[in-house]
Amino acid sequence: MYTFYSRPKERPHKVETHQEFGHFEADTVLSGKRKGQAVATFVERKSRLTIVKRLHGRDSQSMTQAVLELASQLQDKLKTLTVDHGKEFANYQAIEQLTGTQVYFAHAYSPHERGSNENRNRVLRRFIPKGQAIEELSDRQLVQINWYLNSRPIKCLNWHAPIEIFLLNLRH
Repeated sequence: MYTFYSRPKERPHKVETHQEFGHFEADTVLSGKRKGQAVATFVERKSRLTIVKRLHGRDSQSMTQAVLELASQLQDKLKTLTVDHGKEFANYQAIEQLTGTQVYFAHAYSPHERGSNENRNRVLRRFIPKGQAIEELSDRQLVQINWYLNSRPIKCLNWHAPIEIFLLNLRH
C-alpha cells in the first residue's frame, strides 16, 4: 500500500519529549459500521490542543483536504504529523509536498506512539459514542466539543488548559 514511510523512531528527539511546539498527531473517529461522515482529530503534542473537524467522507481525499486546511491556518507552525496506517492517510506524499510537513507513521498496533491523540479521542467518545451518526452533529455541537476539550485544565499541563498553552506558543 505504501512504498515509503517514516516511522516514529525516526522522528527528531524534540518531537518525542513534547517540548517543541508544532508537532501534531492525527486520526479519524468513525460513527460505527455505517457509511458516511467521520471526524478528523488533530492533537498538538506540546499543548494537547485538540482540533475536531468534520470530514465529508472516510477516504484519503477528505482527510487530505482537512490537513491542507489545518496547514493553511497554522502556516509554518505545523512541523510534523504522526498518523496511523489507515486508508485515510494514503495521500501522505501529497500532504508532504503541498505543506512541507513531514508525515510519520506509527507502528502497527502501537497506539502509544500517538498517545495524546488516543487519549483525546477517548474523551471525544463521551460526546460521540460509537454508533452515533456524525451527520447528526450540528456545527455548533462540534464547536462546543472543541471548546470543552481545549478549555479544561489537564494535569500533564500543570493544570493549565490546552488553549492557554497553545496560544502562548502560537505567539512565539
